[in-house]
Amino acid sequence: MADAPSNLTAAIYAKTAQGQQEIQSRSLGLTPLARRVLVLVDGKRSGQDLSTFVPGGDITAQLTELLGRDCIEAVGVVQQAPSPAAAPAKPHAPDEHDLAGLPPAESRSAKELEMARNFMTNTVNNIFGHHNRISLIEAIHGCKSSGDLRHVYVAWAQALETNATGKKRLPELREKLFAVL
Repeated sequence: MADAPSNLTAAIYAKTAQGQQEIQSRSLGLTPLARRVLVLVDGKRSGQDLSTFVPGGDITAQLTELLGRDCIEAVGVVQQAPSPAAAPAKPHAPDEHDLAGLPPAESRSAKELEMARNFMTNTVNNIFGHHNRISLIEAIHGCKSSGDLRHVYVAWAQALETNATGKKRLPELREKLFAVL
C-alpha cells in the first residue's frame, strides 16, 4: 500500500489497476459506500469533492478503505486558495440599500407591479420547487404596491442566497427584477 496522504480530503485521487479491476469484478467485497466512492474517483476530484457524495460528508473511512486495498492512489494535492488579500471581495448580503438606485415606487404602474410579483414568485418556484417557501410566496402576493413589494425584496433575495443555484443567479435575477420593481 502506498503511503496515505496526511490530509485525505486535500488529495486528488485516481483509480489504480486494482481499482479498475474491482469496478469490473466486485471481488474485494467493498462496502456499498466505498464502492460508490471508487466509481466516482476520476483523477480530477479531491477527497473534499468526493465527500459531497457521502452522507454526512465524512469520507475518511471510505478513502482509507480504498487506499488500504490499493484501489485508489493520491495523484496530486488541491492547490491552496489564494490569500485573502488577493481574493475578490464577497458580495454584500441583500438589503434595502440595493433598492436605492430604483425609480420611486409610486412611479411604477400596476402592470409593472404584477410583472414584478410574478417574477419573484416564478423565481422562488423554479429555484425551490412548488409548495416550498409558502410564507414568502404569500408575502409576495400580499403586496398591494411596489413599495410593499420592495420591502419583501430582502426576504426574496436572502431566500435565493440559501440555494446554490439561486445564489449563482441572484445578480442576473436582481437585474431583471429591478427593471419592473
